Amino acid sequence: MNVSRRLFLKNGGVALASVGLAPMLGPSFLQRAALAQGTGKKKKTLVCVFMRGAADGLSVVVPHGEAELYRARPNIAIPRNQVVDLDGFFGLHPSLEPLAKIYKDGHLAAVHACGSPSSTRSHFDAMDYMESGTPGSKSVHDGWLARAAMLCPEDRANVKAGKSPFKAVALGGGLPTALKGDAGALAIPDLRTFGINDPSASRFALASGSSVAGGFEALYDQAVGDVLHGTGKESFEAIKMLKGINPARYTPANNASYPNGKLGESLKQIAQLIKADVGVEVAFADIGGWDTHANQIQNGAPTQGNLANKLREVGQALAALYTDLGDKMDDVVVLTMSEFGRTVKQNGTGGTDHGHATCFFALGGAIKGGKVYGDWPGLAPEKLYENRDLALTTDFRAVFGEVAMKHLGVSSLEKLFPGYDGGVKSFRGLI
Repeated sequence: MNVSRRLFLKNGGVALASVGLAPMLGPSFLQRAALAQGTGKKKKTLVCVFMRGAADGLSVVVPHGEAELYRARPNIAIPRNQVVDLDGFFGLHPSLEPLAKIYKDGHLAAVHACGSPSSTRSHFDAMDYMESGTPGSKSVHDGWLARAAMLCPEDRANVKAGKSPFKAVALGGGLPTALKGDAGALAIPDLRTFGINDPSASRFALASGSSVAGGFEALYDQAVGDVLHGTGKESFEAIKMLKGINPARYTPANNASYPNGKLGESLKQIAQLIKADVGVEVAFADIGGWDTHANQIQNGAPTQGNLANKLREVGQALAALYTDLGDKMDDVVVLTMSEFGRTVKQNGTGGTDHGHATCFFALGGAIKGGKVYGDWPGLAPEKLYENRDLALTTDFRAVFGEVAMKHLGVSSLEKLFPGYDGGVKSFRGLI
């Protein structure tokens, strides 16, 4: 295959250079990256953020208009005068204040009393159920996000043209269950150190003790001789352009400021990939530390302590992504999720235990925001699930399914979520 200089420089070549990536070895990577570009169609992207450890939805989006909340949590409920009010009944935790304007501008929505219908209180089982999209069943071994990538209509239409190696990516760690399957997802711990380890290897690998520039050296040496034979000096210059870009030099747009920490870095790098137009369809990031059994707040102040710090990181990271992407947010939807929520009543150590329903966010230009979706079940003792938890009124598959179908264009809810009988009637109208 001869890859012309014009093809390299059009969209994909320059864009790929802008993030400094070389995640696969040899001809297959360059062929797929080149063929994935130049379609003229705007790529729709779904970004999922998993808050691992069971986030307390009653502190994320606070039902401050519910008197029962303050009776059940006399010491840890977010005081009404500190909640960032949304609609007179619900409000954001004060650490999520960076999201308030996005909500008011109509691009952020919450879905409350949402989660998995499974009754398990095991983190591991609940996370597997949510990522596989089959609550209560361990018979499905691939992830719903991988299935969504495979069911995107433009992929089915362009099989012969090749697919971008970046269509399904996880940033910040290993490959999550949500992306396991036939989508060919990449797990990228860090763009700045993700390159080629051994030019003779047959699979991509994380460079050990070398920079991304070192990875491009290997790609360069191999590609000139093998991949781009026949294009001569022009090919040489195209690869040289790739070598000269370092992702560590990336500057977010619109004065966006990502917080320090894993999530901020992961979302910043996802933004790099999206802006590079390398064909990202689904992206995944996660943040742990939500298992607040004790000391949910610190020194009696809701803006202090582990929960507040985690929410501050999430709020700042999501707001930075939104700001950084600018107009590209018209084609991006971000979903947050957690495996389950926390008990309504505080426990004896100033924390909460494993619960049931929680709160999700949906953010993006296509989202009908400025609203808290879902049927509020109430917190009176007789309304609680198993006499202790926020009851579930929205199955997570209704949220994931609506975004997958209306945003990504997935046509089959049955293929996306085997065994789910909720159908499109369960959708909440987020899009």
